[in-house]
Amino acid sequence: MRPDLLSRVLSLLPESGTRPEYQQYYDMLRDYPRRGGKGIRSELLLASARAHGVTVDTPQWEAALWLAAALELFQNWVLIHDDIEDDSEERRGKPALHRLHGVPLAINAGDALHAYMWAAVHRAAVPNTMPEFLNMIHHTAQGQHLDLCWVEDRRWDLVEEDYLEMVRQKTAYYTVVIPLRLGALAAGVTPSGQFTPAGLALGAAFQIRDDVLNLAGDAVKYGKEIGGDLLEGKRTLIVLHWLRTAPAPQRQAFLTQMGLNRPDKDPQTIADIHRGLLDSGSVTYAQAYAHAQAEEGLALLSEAFRDAPDQQAAGELLAAMRELATREA
Repeated sequence: MRPDLLSRVLSLLPESGTRPEYQQYYDMLRDYPRRGGKGIRSELLLASARAHGVTVDTPQWEAALWLAAALELFQNWVLIHDDIEDDSEERRGKPALHRLHGVPLAINAGDALHAYMWAAVHRAAVPNTMPEFLNMIHHTAQGQHLDLCWVEDRRWDLVEEDYLEMVRQKTAYYTVVIPLRLGALAAGVTPSGQFTPAGLALGAAFQIRDDVLNLAGDAVKYGKEIGGDLLEGKRTLIVLHWLRTAPAPQRQAFLTQMGLNRPDKDPQTIADIHRGLLDSGSVTYAQAYAHAQAEEGLALLSEAFRDAPDQQAAGELLAAMRELATREA
């Protein structure tokens, strides 16, 4: 997150408590924002605003910055809850908030950050943005529900299209579609109808790349535990593709482990499965699919910004989206 956005986020949050319990609460609210993060979604929003003609040091830019701060607050309260739901160990290279303070306190902190998100939306004072945030929350929660249901019910009778529907809901809207639309609204422009199909394709590419990095990425650059998706029983394009052709003993070993809760999984068996996935063609298959989705999304986005007021900014946005959808860290 860029420093000026972090300062806006922190300016909305209480800082000094009159009792130790309040101070702990305030420190918890500031924890995830202060850990950093790449600020991908807020940067996309600001890039969209620039492409639509917003210039720095104008009232429209000020409004865009507050919307970007609201998007960062959304990201952080969702991550707190997501880490609890997934029983994650780490976030951005440090123990997850619930590992430090326990589940009840972490849930409470996430709920509070949700409220402060709306405070940032209010500060932006841009017409028609509340429906965008409500739509973003709806799609994200709906996709998360699918993901959690499959984990809860130990379901592996899924096909790749099931996975893609989930990531389009859970990831694509808040990562690409809504930031693009909010940038247009900050400029006083009606968002392009191409933003949704472009964002769904690019969001799928982004999530598939993230799934690949979870198996094969650099832990320091990635900011989350490598192999965490396996321990959490995440359904990914890689795994669903691999299950179609995996030898029966490997498939059975996998399904046995996935029938267990995370603490009960056997580390050595999970490590063997991890290596098997890396050695299979499923990672290459997923990378190729992500590439195709990225190209489709970029073509749609190029069309949407063909007549953008600021062509240089539009070109920079497209270059950033290409890097995001094909990222290596």
